[in-house]
Amino acid sequence: MDNKLSIMEALIKELNKYAYQYYAKDNPTISDMQYDKKYDELRKLEEEIGVVLPYSPTVRVGDVVLPEFKKYTHRGKLWSLDKAQSLAEIEEWHNRNLKFIKEYNDNHAEKLPDIKYIATKKFDGLTINCTYDENGVMITAASRGTGTIGEDVTMQARTIKSLPLKIDYSSFIEVHGEAVMTKEAFEKYNSSADSPLKNLRNGAAGALRNLNVKETAKRNLSAFFYDVGYNEGSPFKTYKEMMDFLIDRNFPVDRYIKECSSIEEIEKEIEYIKELRPKLNYDIDGIVIAIDDIRTRELIGYTIKFPKWAIAFKFEAEEAATRLIGVEWNVGRTGKITPTALLEPVELAGVTVKRATLNNMDDIRRKGVKIGSLVFVRRSNDVIPEIMGVAESSADERDINIPNVCPYCGSELVQDGVHYFCENTLSCRPQMVKSIVHFGSREAMNIEGFSEKTAELLFEKLDIKAITDLYKIKKEELVNLDRFGDKKAKNLIESIENSKNVELAAFVYALGIPNVGKKTAKDMVKKLKNLENIINADFDELISIQDIGEIVANSVLDFFKEDKILNSIRELIQVGVKPHYEEEQVIENEFMDKTVVVTGSLENLSRSEIKEKIEALGAKVSSSVSKKTDYVLVGKDPGSKYDKAVELGVKVISEEEFYKILTN
Repeated sequence: MDNKLSIMEALIKELNKYAYQYYAKDNPTISDMQYDKKYDELRKLEEEIGVVLPYSPTVRVGDVVLPEFKKYTHRGKLWSLDKAQSLAEIEEWHNRNLKFIKEYNDNHAEKLPDIKYIATKKFDGLTINCTYDENGVMITAASRGTGTIGEDVTMQARTIKSLPLKIDYSSFIEVHGEAVMTKEAFEKYNSSADSPLKNLRNGAAGALRNLNVKETAKRNLSAFFYDVGYNEGSPFKTYKEMMDFLIDRNFPVDRYIKECSSIEEIEKEIEYIKELRPKLNYDIDGIVIAIDDIRTRELIGYTIKFPKWAIAFKFEAEEAATRLIGVEWNVGRTGKITPTALLEPVELAGVTVKRATLNNMDDIRRKGVKIGSLVFVRRSNDVIPEIMGVAESSADERDINIPNVCPYCGSELVQDGVHYFCENTLSCRPQMVKSIVHFGSREAMNIEGFSEKTAELLFEKLDIKAITDLYKIKKEELVNLDRFGDKKAKNLIESIENSKNVELAAFVYALGIPNVGKKTAKDMVKKLKNLENIINADFDELISIQDIGEIVANSVLDFFKEDKILNSIRELIQVGVKPHYEEEQVIENEFMDKTVVVTGSLENLSRSEIKEKIEALGAKVSSSVSKKTDYVLVGKDPGSKYDKAVELGVKVISEEEFYKILTN
């Protein structure tokens, strides 16, 4: 038995080496016939002894249909990238980096190196996060999902022949990549498919999100890897070192990895990749520029959405020409009337486009767009398609005219700059519906089960004309409505009641102040502490808050000048809404001002939850163990960080000990 296992291990190692040379390096070192002979030998051996190792090439077949997708919590967050579409935006970002490094070096003994970036292609496929255990075996592959929680697509990912199922590394690690479909694989699949694929990206995304893994295997996906998102081994000092690590472990890494230090060099690389793009056999939609030095990255940090140390230059999408057949006027939450173009259907970047934005009347006149015109349409960055201009005029063209009155409530429209507004905020249905839906959204008042359809139904049937009316709805009224049974009515009433106890930041966001998002609402609350202070804040107070500029400050001031807004807020308080803010006060504890490293799987909390708890204690959470580390919190199956802690004499505590210290 042991002898046969050894033969099996040797065959697997040999076949995986051949697969890497063939699929990742495009340099086959064995004929297909020889490979098939060794593969059959391995398969027969596995059947004979009844053992299939998780990194055997035979697991790539994918002959299984899964019942459902399971959730997977990433150890390290998968961040989105900030985007730029002009060199000026890249230059502004570059200058911020230069300023940060100069100011840091002027004020600290530690010196950061001169700026250096690594440029890579931005692949247009589907992100996958592959997890390898301390034996180097890939144990999970997951989709990006929310960036924190994705879906387990391990079986699907195993069909990617260039993806290593075992690597030479002895620490727990997560590696990020992009699953893509090549043009050759796309054409081969479509040549015999009952339902041909429309584009490469959908081909890759649909393959990884298919519960029939055999169907995934038919699409013959490829992948490129570009980041280590979580690592319990020795930390990397530079991004280049990280990429070399991936190459050395046989990950398929794109050969284009370019160093640049100036805006001129970045521009040169952008132009090079633009020219190269049409010649590639897979899709890319831009170029990624990232700071090379990891220490600089750590210090520059993140916004609520993006790392500040990287940016994606997005290429313009392809254009298509089609006929503008009509214009639809819509009313938004703020009462703004916006035109939407109705188009003859046209295929663009794999999507059938029937509608496009026209922005405003000023934009329409500037572009010379008329009903009946043949127009250029662009779909860029997966956003709503936009009309860019006129391709060809028509003899029967008609001018586009702004309506005289609101298309929904018939109220007179008021012009403000290039925009037109319906000021009937009290009974204009689209305005009220959108305002109420925003108010009840998860990030705002968190009224569960409160959809736009429900809001429209309440507006029409129960005469809900103001946000405060929500808190006056009775269960008996709901039960009589379509789609409302006893249980659904009870749940909605309870959810509305529960929403009264709300965090102040969520309440401020729920009010719908123009230009004030979730983060700005939190920043305002942190500085001003209570609702009264926010309402009465002056320009200087607002402008002093981090990330609030003149536009946002003036939006807040104008918002709270309105008597009807102040009356609505007073009415909400009167019906029992209680916005509250509790400033976090750190009580003296054993972890205050200490550095803590977490390793292994925890039973009671996720990585993000334990990090929040430790930081709430006034401690710093670090990703690597050093002499400056005060504690290493160890969960199940700890990695090399535990060994490092023992070696350096750092205090090691279990999850149970952590809670005991907290309660003492």
